[in-house]
Amino acid sequence: MESLGRVLVIVPTYNERDNLPLIAERLRAAVPDADLLVADDASPDGTGEVADELAAADDHIQVLHRPGKQGLGAAYLAGFRWGLDKGYNVLVEMDADGSHQPEELPGLLRAVAGGADLAIGSRYVPGGKVVNWPASRELLSRGANVYTRIMLGLGVRDATAGFRAYRAATLDKLDLSDVESEGYCFQVDLTLRTARHGLRVVEVPITFVERAVGTSKMNRKIMVEAFWRIAVWGFAGLPARLRGGRR
Repeated sequence: MESLGRVLVIVPTYNERDNLPLIAERLRAAVPDADLLVADDASPDGTGEVADELAAADDHIQVLHRPGKQGLGAAYLAGFRWGLDKGYNVLVEMDADGSHQPEELPGLLRAVAGGADLAIGSRYVPGGKVVNWPASRELLSRGANVYTRIMLGLGVRDATAGFRAYRAATLDKLDLSDVESEGYCFQVDLTLRTARHGLRVVEVPITFVERAVGTSKMNRKIMVEAFWRIAVWGFAGLPARLRGGRR
């Protein structure tokens, strides 16, 4: 396997002051050589101040203070730009709420080292699972992924997953300047862009654990955005998929 070089884990935060210290501690123990960038959207609960305290005590932790709540997609794009400008070789997306277990990050990094351009921590491949979600929430998530596969012709089982590792070279090839999607639709957007560039996407089974502290950011607006954007992308790409299917 190849050497990965410098790894940056981007963790967007909004009102996660109780979760962030433990997640940072677990991440630093799981992948000691990786750096952590906390991208805080001016959390009113003081998460940004907690992040500053963590950064002051650990050179591997940095903080990106953003002016306000602008959505998950915007936070990750800002983190990508920061990391690419600093010369990181692998950029990781990870939630602050504990649903993505830092101890499973080495598996994603091994997939990248083994040749993946994008490694996705997947709940819906053999070996993956969800813990402590109500049945209705899991059904919604699985349904969203089936809808995504049908509409976009993607072979990815968990395109909405937010625990993932990109090569810097992958992000460089994607046109991120016109990304407007937010929420889990952002994850579908970048998965689709990666696949359409002919890059290798590998799904790594993970155990997704529902948050124990705080409240989910999922809402109706995020779900509606994902539904119509995926429909637009799907119909726009339909002619090319039909041409590709002809003998």
